[in-house]
Amino acid sequence: MRVFHVQGDQFTELHALPDAAPEAGYLWIGIARPAFETQNSALQAALQRWTGGQLVDLHVSDLLNSQLPSHFDYTSWYDLLVFRRLAAANEPVTDAMPQIDTSPVGFAVFDRVLLTVHPADCLVREFFATRLQQQGGGAEVRSSTRVPPSPADLALRMVNFMVDSYLELRRLLTKQLDQLQKELFDAKGGYGSWKSVLDVRNNLHLLDDTCEDQRAAITEWIDALDELPPNADPATLRERELLRVRSRDVQEHIERVLTHVRRLDAMAENAVQMHFSAQSQRTNEIMRTLTVLTAIFLPLNLVTGFFGMNFEGLPLIHSPRGFWIIFSVMLLLGLGLSWFFWRKRYLERSR
Repeated sequence: MRVFHVQGDQFTELHALPDAAPEAGYLWIGIARPAFETQNSALQAALQRWTGGQLVDLHVSDLLNSQLPSHFDYTSWYDLLVFRRLAAANEPVTDAMPQIDTSPVGFAVFDRVLLTVHPADCLVREFFATRLQQQGGGAEVRSSTRVPPSPADLALRMVNFMVDSYLELRRLLTKQLDQLQKELFDAKGGYGSWKSVLDVRNNLHLLDDTCEDQRAAITEWIDALDELPPNADPATLRERELLRVRSRDVQEHIERVLTHVRRLDAMAENAVQMHFSAQSQRTNEIMRTLTVLTAIFLPLNLVTGFFGMNFEGLPLIHSPRGFWIIFSVMLLLGLGLSWFFWRKRYLERSR
């Protein structure tokens, strides 16, 4: 568990949970899911001291559930957002299809406290802790991006970072799909890695479902912002408007991810259909060649069958030149039929 105090442009890490809420700024508590399960009582007591309220038992169960889809819920004293990240699982790099890691990250957003519950191997907390410490370290190291002024703003920045992390995953998926297409259109045919095709489709469908849940959660978050009671304080109005702008930006990023996932799914489906079309075309060419060969040898079989009948009165049957005459007729007939079918382009290979 890591505890941070954010005040203005100052970002300070605390060694333990403070006894009271700070007079200015807000607190960010980033904790891994296993630690949240063991330290839940201490966190609940601290939240009671700081905010006057605790997490609802059902929401605690949601934060502990590693299979929960992205969703949004709220109470009168905090908002709860569960958002599944999009990343490639930490596995050795191989030519196989990368496994998709969609572990959920939970955000409990109070007025002056942000509680984030991460998977044990999640890098989001460490990334933002390092980044905000650099931004709050003084003018010489401060970047152009301001320190988040509120817990909700920090939560939305983390969500936006998780959505943008799909870019790296997108490159992996696109690379694997390109490799799959090359194997499907191999001129030698005989493609046998259909498990890879199934893995591609399953991963893309998983991403599609995950993005749909993400979009629904952010849409509910935006609706909750729109339903807030009016406030005459200019600073509060400006903060709410900034949250709406950032929320709509996150929603637009999710839409882009969803569009790209569906495009990749369509490309995978088209590749499979084109593979079967190519195999069907190859089969048709083979059948055409066999049909032409049959048409060439059918008259020759007819001739040999006719002169192979056991009769004494057949023409040329007793002539010493009969064999060569019939052989010449059969040769001319075969060559003539072959030339005819070649002129009709029945014996050409497709390019």
